[in-house]
Amino acid sequence: MEAMKRLSDHLATRVTELARLQKNGTKIIGYAPGGFMPEELVYACGAVPVGLVRGGDPEPVAESAAYVPRFIDTFCRAQIGYRMLGEDMLYKMVDLLVVPITDHNVKTIADCFNFFANASVFRFGVPHQKDEHALAYYLAGINALKEKLEQVTGNKIDDKKLRDAIVTCNRMRELLKEISYLRLSPQPPLSGREFMKLNHASYIADKRFFIDVLESIHKELQKKHASGAKKPRILLTGSTLAMGDYKVIEMAEEAGASIVIEEFTEGVRHYSENVRLNGDLMTALADRYFQRRLPPAWFRPAKERMDGLIKLARDFKADGVIWYQLMYRSSYDIQAFYFEKFLTRELNIPMLKIESDYDVSERGPLRTRIETFVEIIKAGGGR
Repeated sequence: MEAMKRLSDHLATRVTELARLQKNGTKIIGYAPGGFMPEELVYACGAVPVGLVRGGDPEPVAESAAYVPRFIDTFCRAQIGYRMLGEDMLYKMVDLLVVPITDHNVKTIADCFNFFANASVFRFGVPHQKDEHALAYYLAGINALKEKLEQVTGNKIDDKKLRDAIVTCNRMRELLKEISYLRLSPQPPLSGREFMKLNHASYIADKRFFIDVLESIHKELQKKHASGAKKPRILLTGSTLAMGDYKVIEMAEEAGASIVIEEFTEGVRHYSENVRLNGDLMTALADRYFQRRLPPAWFRPAKERMDGLIKLARDFKADGVIWYQLMYRSSYDIQAFYFEKFLTRELNIPMLKIESDYDVSERGPLRTRIETFVEIIKAGGGR
């Protein structure tokens, strides 16, 4: 697709463009993914947000061993390693790193950037349950973030700027959702890997350019006539799916399956909910980014996320679930145990749980397990 080529060219020069903007005085605000950092606040103060979402490479994980214990989530160790290796300019150039503190794994990113790299870091807490007190706590956190951004940029965030930023981000989310939900079709017009690359690009690309590209892609895909045999439909979920960590998607699709929907905390943008424009805008941000989003595995109670996954599997007519998690993310390890039983009871479809430490030696066993799982579904082990 021509629009995909335009996006690829844009991403190839994006870091250079960000360096130019930074040289001219624009602040670059990096953030740890997880879905709790409102990008709208960054845009409203004239800065540029970039999500640090790379993963899949063993070298940064190995590098992190000099700074953190091994028993930290693989994705979080990788973020530390990318910064300490100094080879990815995006990780070095941020003027401020915003880290919503969700657990000790993510907290380690903030601590290492701050302590070992002398980076400027802003932390705010994220509660582990949804009630009025938790919402008020989260709202206080993003209000403190607003003040910090105003201090760093020297620009005041007023309602007009914030509303404009919300409208822009809402449009991006709408388009991502419309493109993703084209996979409700019995023969999806795009692959899981193609959508994941779009999703990850949204963390780095210029928003207005990206929206224009998404509109073109959506139009092209609506005209595309899918063909070929029906494939087993897979819901892919777990802890983290990072930019560059596409091995599971590639292996599943090469085995003859179709990844029709994904649900992750880090690495995959939550596009299902938009910010409501009525009432106080900061409260509206807290409502969208905390109260109405599908919670991660470490929230309590766990049933909201498990019900949400069941709904996705049912809506997208999934024949099976692949649960992909990274090592030492214990909350997902525990939830996977219960979810498999819940899935069997509610939908009677199989689940494959796999784990990764970004180690090259794991690719062979992973491929064998994924191919076997897909063959089981093809043989009638799915719906």
